[in-house]
Amino acid sequence: MRVLFRADAGASIGAGHVMRCLAVAEAVRELGGDAHFAAASLPPALADRLRSAGMAFHRIDAEAGGAADLAATRTVAAETGASAIVLDGYGFSEGWRAGLVGMGLSVLAFDDAGTGEPIHAGLIVNAAPDAASLPYRKGNPDARLLLGPAYAPLRREVREAAAVPKPPLEERRGLLVTFGGSDPLGLTAPVIERLAPCLPSGVWLDVAVGGAVRDAAAVEAVAERFKDSVRLHHDTPRMGHLMAQAGLAVSAAGTTTGELAAIGTPAVLVTIADNQLEGARQSEALGWCALVPGQTEAAPERIADVALELWADPARRRAMADKLAGIVDGQGALRIARALAEVVTRR
Repeated sequence: MRVLFRADAGASIGAGHVMRCLAVAEAVRELGGDAHFAAASLPPALADRLRSAGMAFHRIDAEAGGAADLAATRTVAAETGASAIVLDGYGFSEGWRAGLVGMGLSVLAFDDAGTGEPIHAGLIVNAAPDAASLPYRKGNPDARLLLGPAYAPLRREVREAAAVPKPPLEERRGLLVTFGGSDPLGLTAPVIERLAPCLPSGVWLDVAVGGAVRDAAAVEAVAERFKDSVRLHHDTPRMGHLMAQAGLAVSAAGTTTGELAAIGTPAVLVTIADNQLEGARQSEALGWCALVPGQTEAAPERIADVALELWADPARRRAMADKLAGIVDGQGALRIARALAEVVTRR
């Protein structure tokens, strides 16, 4: 099985689409398949990350989501001998997706909306807690639906971190701060500025930033100011380890949500895009996280206040972590890859 993954990343859209594709690509390779990536927008650091993981990368020299992008994607699929294509992104219109039909490819699409509109894919993935209640059958009567937290795609290093014994929550002295691969709202620096001076003695911030972060200089400057209590991690390949060592995480909602759930780390989830809000609300309703909207002027102060309140209440954090038992078992990427292999084999 040779799979082409089509997803983009950048300062405005973050890295989540590419990173969850990477999780499935790793699983495809574990099953003996081959994985290629194609992107019209991809920061150099993320392209390097794919190559270091052994993934072939093909750049699409066209505007993402346009007719030229579709033509180039079809060409890459043909040239690589792909038997399947995985789509992840909000910029692919219904017409764009329909343009892949007739190529003889099995198509899998990640979808976070569940509006019931046609997606033109044989497999549809949505790992949100209530995904099974969404009207996918309305426009996709014949698709195989991979819905709910059992299909949360976790990268191999996160799966491995979730599987090993971890220190008791009360003994963990790190507070993890991460706003994704690009931090499009620029929250990292102001949140550090508000959190670091208020940390209890012996507690530190592990701050993870991706290669597409816009204000890297500002983040580095504020981290230097509080260097006694801030550990800055650039494009870390050990995010699972940082999560497992954290007594609390402050994280953008999105791909990281499933990773934190699998590892069992309670969190302050920050929505940085409107399409994250419903899934984050569902996670909050399960009791393992606190939700803070990130798209307000007062967001950094509110994020810090909620994080410090939770840090000061170990019993509440333990109760939140206990809610996570069994929600995400870490095998979602392998389940997706196996489902894709089954469809390819039948075809």
